[in-house]
Amino acid sequence: MKRTISIVVVIAILVSLLVPQAPVVAASDYNYGEALQKALIFYEFQRSGKLPADKRDNWRGDAALTDGADVGVDLTGGWFDAGDHVKFNLPMSYSVAMLAWSVYENKDAYVKSGQYKYIMDDIKWAADYLIKCHTGPNEYYFQVGDGIADHNWWGPPEVMQMKRPAYKLTSSNPGSTVVAETSAALAATSVVFMDSDPTFSANCLKHSKELYTFAESTKSDAGYSPVADNYYRSWSGWWDELSWAGCWIYMAGGDSTYIDKAESYAPNWKVEVGTQTIGYKWTQCWDDVHIGAALLLARITNKDKYKEIMERNLDWLTTGVGSEKANYSPKGMVYIDTWGSLRYATTAAFIADVYADWSNCTASKVNTYRAFAKSQIDYALGSSGRSYVCGFGVNPPVHPHHRGAHGSWGDNFNEPPNHRHILYGALVGGPDASDDYTDATNNYTDNEVACDYNAGFTGILARMYQKYGGEPIKDFNAIEKPGLEVYISGSATVSDSKTDLRLMLYNKSAWPARAYNKLAFKYFMDLSELYAAGYTAKDVTVTINYSEGGKSAGVFPYDEAKHIYYALIDFNGVTVVPGGSTSFRKEAQIILSGPAGIKWDGTNDFSYKGFAAKTEDNPNIPVYNDGSLVYGIEPNGTGPSTQPPSATTVPTSTPTPTTATPPATGLPIDWSSVSGYVSPETVAEGTTSDLKAGFTVAVEGTTYSAVTDNKGYFSIPNIKITSSVKPATFNLKISKPGFLARYIQNLQCSYSYTIASQTAPAQMWAGDIPSSGAQDDAINMKDIMEISKVFNSISTESRYNASCDLNGDGSINMNDVIIAARHFSKVSQDYSTVQIMKITA
Repeated sequence: MKRTISIVVVIAILVSLLVPQAPVVAASDYNYGEALQKALIFYEFQRSGKLPADKRDNWRGDAALTDGADVGVDLTGGWFDAGDHVKFNLPMSYSVAMLAWSVYENKDAYVKSGQYKYIMDDIKWAADYLIKCHTGPNEYYFQVGDGIADHNWWGPPEVMQMKRPAYKLTSSNPGSTVVAETSAALAATSVVFMDSDPTFSANCLKHSKELYTFAESTKSDAGYSPVADNYYRSWSGWWDELSWAGCWIYMAGGDSTYIDKAESYAPNWKVEVGTQTIGYKWTQCWDDVHIGAALLLARITNKDKYKEIMERNLDWLTTGVGSEKANYSPKGMVYIDTWGSLRYATTAAFIADVYADWSNCTASKVNTYRAFAKSQIDYALGSSGRSYVCGFGVNPPVHPHHRGAHGSWGDNFNEPPNHRHILYGALVGGPDASDDYTDATNNYTDNEVACDYNAGFTGILARMYQKYGGEPIKDFNAIEKPGLEVYISGSATVSDSKTDLRLMLYNKSAWPARAYNKLAFKYFMDLSELYAAGYTAKDVTVTINYSEGGKSAGVFPYDEAKHIYYALIDFNGVTVVPGGSTSFRKEAQIILSGPAGIKWDGTNDFSYKGFAAKTEDNPNIPVYNDGSLVYGIEPNGTGPSTQPPSATTVPTSTPTPTTATPPATGLPIDWSSVSGYVSPETVAEGTTSDLKAGFTVAVEGTTYSAVTDNKGYFSIPNIKITSSVKPATFNLKISKPGFLARYIQNLQCSYSYTIASQTAPAQMWAGDIPSSGAQDDAINMKDIMEISKVFNSISTESRYNASCDLNGDGSINMNDVIIAARHFSKVSQDYSTVQIMKITA
């Protein structure tokens, strides 16, 4: 039986190899000039610190102005990493190096397209920050911000309230990978600023050399890993970065010593598993830069060994190396990895095109490499039928996983349902191996954006512009018309003696996001009936029934001749900030009344009439910040100025833990959530029903569970574990009658988890048949006997047992025996480890 199964498996593998791969989809040229300019403005949206006066948008503001204060160092500036707000220096420095490389290769393209100033400003913005981080020859701050605290909050950077600790490397607490990558970034920056700013260029090179010596002296990531490994672990080690940085220092200063160093580290680059062949089944990325180093070394030394490394990699991406070739999606995207598939495809395109234009590239391969490069960037721009670049092309992404662009006021990626800003030029992660893509804010796999995503992408766009042209948009900017920000909403009920008001003061500011602590609003009243009866405004009573900090400041005249007055409700000292489920709004319940026995006509009040429009806001109740009108209109038509009002500095603090149901973006220490995909192996074996549905995923020892749908998807959103041990842990059991149960143990609370993925679900083995209503977590002769009891039965017969119909074809026959025999003698512990992503975003 085992031999029969082996033959079946071999035949299946042969068939899969013989199926022709879908051809790369050809596409016409795109407006590479427009795409390039938008790719660059993305880096302006990522800026941290005090923003320059010449910024080209009106929705980003100053942010993280106290970075480094905890260690007494100015660490403001730099780029926020992705859709979050941590400053991770490994991907940041990689991105700087790649952008500088692009300028080195294609300066003329940037000059001709009018984008030279912008890319140089982008590079310098980050390089200045990297220099700030290098506080001594053997001191380097490699991260600002706590990953867990940051990812547990969903809001714009201008109103962050969590602590942002700074993390430092020293000789006794080293991090060679990030230090060497920063050395490369500053050396590459030195190269491209050599002519335009020689002083800055020299300073960059000085810091680069010191950092290189620091990285060489430690050759360890012992200080880096405990802080950053959950986010940007260096799987390739530091050898590739030392080679990469050595090349750039040589190019910046001409010191051949650094080429010798770069070459000396090359034998330590990662190799393919089980071989001595330098790795080629990958591409340039933030973690692994040995392909970039090999390309530079090939051109600098003209040695065949580096040329062979390059062409083996590019052949694997295009025509194949022996029987091995990179995977492609049906519509033509080279599929290197799941998370951020297009960052790999577009960076590989940049590498391929640069190498193809080298005079020593094998002549017969030049056109293949160039065609590959163009096909990949065109895929990103729209050749598959849609764009994967925000604000560009046909059907672009509109829900990138980006806190700032989303503009949530309530720490919730579902509120608002649509993004408030267009994140122009951001390359999203991209589709899976089947071209499936979901444009959803919480889909960080498909829709994350990041500085490193746009780095190689920008480089290949510059090359396409140089070769094929395209028109940038004249005077392009991201100035938007602001939406509803600070306003009053609510209701009013008028009776003979009073007006009852239930009002909510909102701060949903996003152009840019702002905090306030000196807000007030005015409710305008027409008191003609009181004056006609011989009374005055002094006879009006303002009663605060309930308020979240608002106080009555009294009744004041506005137009005494017409008896127009207003009640002033003052929230001075109350911080209202668009950064949490309650912090963005403050309620006030107010009663306005006149003297006893006098008919109170509240319906003629200017502010009351504002409710008639039935809109979310009532502009007839204007809002003021420190006395200046910021929203609404007064009775004479006066409105706010067009200048954005000043904001309040948001104090940095640690949010108070809550025991309530956790928000979608942050989990207390005893909460968790789990989702993922499950699929039986038999789902593709001639099934007539979808066997992915009906798997129970249960948290052992609790009532929390979910059942998979017909796509194999499950979700258990809110799991609370009561345990004396903190943080609590829990175990999952995945089961279904007829299938061997899978157990996933020791998941830690305070995180969300994704189990496997739609393209690589948790596989379940069929064959564990219930006997007397129970399964024994093993596939053995008992199960074969259970199948034999109902052998040759069909679904319309009473003796048919659905648990024995392992391929769901409505018949129990030899196919089901073969399926069970495939994993005969296996128990639950024999399952291979399933991919688990710990999510903090």
